[in-house]
Amino acid sequence: MKNIRNFCIIAHIDHGKSTLADRLLEFTHTIQITEGQMLDDMELEKERGITIKSHAIQMEYQYKGENYILNLIDTPGHVDFSYEVSRSIAACEGALLVVDASQGVQAQTISNLYMALEHDLEIIPIINKCDMPNAMPDEVEDEIVELLGCDRKDIIRASARTGLGVEEILNAIVERVPHPEGDEDAPLQALIFDSVFNSFRGIIAYFKVVNGVIHKGDKVKFFNTGKEYDADEVGVLKMDMIPRNELRTGDVGYIISGIKTSTEVRVGDTITHIARPCDKAISGFEEVKPMVFAGVYPISPEDYENLRASLEKLQLNDAALTFQAESSVALGFGFRCGFLGLLHMEIVQERLDREFDMDVITTVPNVSYNIYDKHGVMTEVHNPGSMPDPTTIDHIDEPYIRASIITATDYIGPIMTLCLGKRGELVKQEYVSGNRVEIYYDIPLGEIVIDFYDKLKSISKGYASFDYHPNGFRPSKLIKLDILLNGEPVDALSTLTHESNAYDLGRRMCEKLKELIPRQQFDIAVQAAIGAKIIARETIKQVRKDVTAKCYGGDVSRKRKLLEKQKRGKKRMKQIGNVEVPQKAFLAVLKLD
Repeated sequence: MKNIRNFCIIAHIDHGKSTLADRLLEFTHTIQITEGQMLDDMELEKERGITIKSHAIQMEYQYKGENYILNLIDTPGHVDFSYEVSRSIAACEGALLVVDASQGVQAQTISNLYMALEHDLEIIPIINKCDMPNAMPDEVEDEIVELLGCDRKDIIRASARTGLGVEEILNAIVERVPHPEGDEDAPLQALIFDSVFNSFRGIIAYFKVVNGVIHKGDKVKFFNTGKEYDADEVGVLKMDMIPRNELRTGDVGYIISGIKTSTEVRVGDTITHIARPCDKAISGFEEVKPMVFAGVYPISPEDYENLRASLEKLQLNDAALTFQAESSVALGFGFRCGFLGLLHMEIVQERLDREFDMDVITTVPNVSYNIYDKHGVMTEVHNPGSMPDPTTIDHIDEPYIRASIITATDYIGPIMTLCLGKRGELVKQEYVSGNRVEIYYDIPLGEIVIDFYDKLKSISKGYASFDYHPNGFRPSKLIKLDILLNGEPVDALSTLTHESNAYDLGRRMCEKLKELIPRQQFDIAVQAAIGAKIIARETIKQVRKDVTAKCYGGDVSRKRKLLEKQKRGKKRMKQIGNVEVPQKAFLAVLKLD
């Protein structure tokens, strides 16, 4: 146990975490590096160049004549996957804090750092990309010293691309990261921090042994679910899974016990022996709170059960995804899913398509509101369709977030305009260093759900970084905006919006739908309504045949008769005709600007 070190790598997006992980693996001769970012094994991760999942891997390293086992967990940097980071931190004793020498400390760096400090991890600060021509290591060093209050000599300058400073980092891990504490003779306690689904072996759980020893063939039980299993195989994680006969205190590894149903494995659960159970579960593990909700519906209704199975398997690998069944008049049966943010929602959609071959329709994302009626009874609503009758509502509370935006001083003006346009309230602003400023805003979550992050990036030329956390509920004047096609409401397109935005949003939605819904044999009225009041209307013109073409010359009443006959036919058709709304119309509502 004295020679085990468990650590993770935390940083903002694109500061070089995965590349640094590659260099560490190469330096310790764990694997042969054939291409960049060896740990990002998902197709999506390679395509987008981002880390979505945390990846655990074991390395062996010799230092001053002794052999050490280093367990590395590489984490994502994007704000939507901060839940992955919090789980990795729970399984470590130390963290490498990587900061880009050309960009300095950014929002995600700070929020991940605070998460690590809450768990009392030993922090090793590293300035990466020191070989870049635009690197400013001295200025970045000042920022790190101000942030951490550490000595300058503790900061390691490195370059993950060229391998500069990698040996120094490995030595620092051995010297500065404490070894795991625990008692090998105590009853077994192991923390599950991730799980994956394998179609041949069932569900594989990744865990860290906090106390005790686990052997192959032991009878174990999961503390929170109370289910009992045989440990068919235990082992350690390298690039592949390598079986071992036992795992001792401080080890990180995996267990295969033929679990078939996904609900039996909960991330954050504790594994213990049946014969000699521990008296309490491992604490310090937080439940995830989804921020954004959207309906996910199968395109053909018979795929409903397949979609449920796919979501369950995906949930194993992505514990931040939550879902419950719901039905909609327009789309049939589906699920209301909770996501941590828009990127998370997009990734889940892509993974459903690629890994499970599911074609789905996703409705407009929204957040959950607390609605109070005249008697003071509160109901939580995730979906505009389930809003109670407006006459019974006393007031609606909407969730707010505290946003922290770090940017160069040149962009303060446009960013403030953007936040005020989203009904934000300025809390305070502080100068981080030189010309970088951190601005704090209270903004309704519903306003930032759709396009806030994209706009922020474009007005700051990519230099603003953004991080947020929930900040309670506040009363607000919200109204439900319905979209009607030929007088029939389409529940998948209805949204809850603030009074001040309603007219503008209704008009823009009608204009957009007019372009996207294909023309029919009859006129289609596209209307936006608040309650019974129509606030905007567009008409999609009918496709018509020229029935008077054969009447050249002759009496006008002859033409009139043919046109009247056509008109009656159109009217009959309108009564039985229904309008299909294409998937791209749902998506276009998100990108109205």
